[in-house]
Amino acid sequence: METAIIKIGNSKGLRLSKTILEKYNIKDKVELILEKGHIILKPVATPRKNWEKAFKKMNESGDDKLLMSDVFDDENIEEWI
Repeated sequence: METAIIKIGNSKGLRLSKTILEKYNIKDKVELILEKGHIILKPVATPRKNWEKAFKKMNESGDDKLLMSDVFDDENIEEWI
């Protein structure tokens, strides 16, 4: 795919289409990798983004309970103290 380099203030930039942004899940930032004469743009992954909000919502709705006990029936806690 060929695309034009455009003037942005005193710099120049690359315009990416909406289709490319959506297909590659590119939001606000990309990682720029320079490798053997190539420039690679890679989406910046934020896998835990908004987890704090989700946990707070789970807590408010009472949906943050353990699914299984953190102590097993045959476990002797005293040997860990």
